[in-house]
Amino acid sequence: MNYQAIKAIYRFEMKRTFRTMLQSIVSPVLTTSLYFIVFGSAIGSRMTEIDGIGYAAYIVPGLILLTVLVESINNAAFGIYMPKFTGTIYEVLAAPMSAFEIVLGYVGAAATKSVMLGLIILVTARFFVDFSIVYPLWMLAFLVLISVTFCLLGFILGVWADGFERLQIVPMMIVMPLTFLGGSFYSISMLPPVWQTITLFNPVVYLVNGFRWAFYGVSDVNAAFSLGMIVLFMLICLGIIWWIFRTGYKIKV
Repeated sequence: MNYQAIKAIYRFEMKRTFRTMLQSIVSPVLTTSLYFIVFGSAIGSRMTEIDGIGYAAYIVPGLILLTVLVESINNAAFGIYMPKFTGTIYEVLAAPMSAFEIVLGYVGAAATKSVMLGLIILVTARFFVDFSIVYPLWMLAFLVLISVTFCLLGFILGVWADGFERLQIVPMMIVMPLTFLGGSFYSISMLPPVWQTITLFNPVVYLVNGFRWAFYGVSDVNAAFSLGMIVLFMLICLGIIWWIFRTGYKIKV
């Protein structure tokens, strides 16, 4: 294991985050705070409880994931896209590093940023909403697993993208709508039976509900099944990345 190479990539990516603190950390936190103000304070005061939980507290896990999912993809995608764009990816590929070490460096840094961002938003939420966490260790485990999984997805997106505009297609046009429709702001049990069935085909439903279960012990789907879905998605992403390095898809001339 080439620890020095992994450390070099990891430190470079983390330093880039701190150089762009306003965009990487401050902006997502402020945006999520506005969601807490609008949905939690303004609308939440007029909403009834859901599963015995106040509406403002109920949406906390969903709002955290809304930001974490998008930022995880963006961080990892931009991290691997820039070496492709500048041509330095060939220096990385020529270095005495395995594909696993390259992915570990880039995805590890991106996942660290996402977990940090999620925890900062969690602390920020306390200023707007009073809530408790029933299973804090499971909450952290879900946050880490989800962050790593979507950073892997972002890595794939960064390899696939041929331009900066393509980097925004998946997070803005696919992930964000799926998160809004995945029970972030409501329980799927509130939907008509037909729409409940349709919603279960949305993979984000399992992420949001698993994360919410760790907070309050309630979920629209089985928590173990949610965990299994996250692990399955992670394995699929790992399989695609293995294929990318195996074939050299868009990373080798």
